[in-house]
Amino acid sequence: MKLPPTWNLPSAISDRFGQKSFGKQRAMVADDHLVLILHKAPKPGDRHREGILFWRRPDSRWECSKGGVAFQQLTNHLKEYQTAEEELNQFYQIAKTAEDYFNLLEAITPLQLATENLHATLQTAREAIPQDRDILDLRDWAYEIERTLNILYINTKNALDFKIATETESAAQAGNRLNTLAAIFFPLTAISCVFGMNLRSGFETQSPIMFWLIFIAGIWLGLVVRQWVFTGKFSQLSFNQLAMNLKRDIK
Repeated sequence: MKLPPTWNLPSAISDRFGQKSFGKQRAMVADDHLVLILHKAPKPGDRHREGILFWRRPDSRWECSKGGVAFQQLTNHLKEYQTAEEELNQFYQIAKTAEDYFNLLEAITPLQLATENLHATLQTAREAIPQDRDILDLRDWAYEIERTLNILYINTKNALDFKIATETESAAQAGNRLNTLAAIFFPLTAISCVFGMNLRSGFETQSPIMFWLIFIAGIWLGLVVRQWVFTGKFSQLSFNQLAMNLKRDIK
C-alpha cells in the first residue's frame, strides 16, 4: 500500500507504514501532522478491510487518499457507519426466528469492532490536537454509533436467548403431554393385550357393562401411574382429582 505521491509527511509517520496494507485503524501524529488510518464500514461476510487515509496538515487543511473534498469525505465515512448501524436496527425490528437473530449477530460483530477502533482512533486524534472542534464532534459521533451498536448487540443476544428458551420450554411441555398420555394409556394397553389374547377368560359371556367397568378401571389405573411418574409416590387422590390433574397437563 502506497501513500499518495503528493503527500509530504514527516518520516516519523511515513516510515510506520507497511508494504502490504495500511494495518489497523489508528492515528499517527508528528510535527503537528495528523494521519488517520481508517477502515470503511465492513459488509456482512466480507473479511477484507478497505483502508482509507486522512491527512490533517499543520495549517488545519485536510486531504484524503481517495481525493475529493477531504473533510467531507471524512464526514461521509462516518455516515457509512451510521447507515450500516441503522440498517441492522431495521433488521432487528423485523427479526422473528432464532436464525434471524443469529444472522444479525454475525453482521453486528465486525461492524461493532470496527466502530470501536474508529472511536479509539478519533479519541487519539482528539488528545493529540485538542483545539480542533471538528475532531471532537467526529469523536462524539463515533461514540454514539458504537454505543448504539453495543445496545443492539445486547438486545439481539437477549432476544436469541429468549427465543431458544421459549422453544425449549415449548418442547418440554409437549414432551410432558406425551409422557402424560403414555402413562395414562399404558395400563389400558396392557389390559387390552391380556383380554385380547385367544384364551378363555370367563368374561366372554358377561354383560357389556363389564367392558366399560374394565375400561374405566384401566383409565383410573393410568392416572395413578401418571401420578407416580411425576411425583415418585402414590398419593391418596380421588378419581376426580386425578382427572383434574390430567386436564391441567393437557392445557
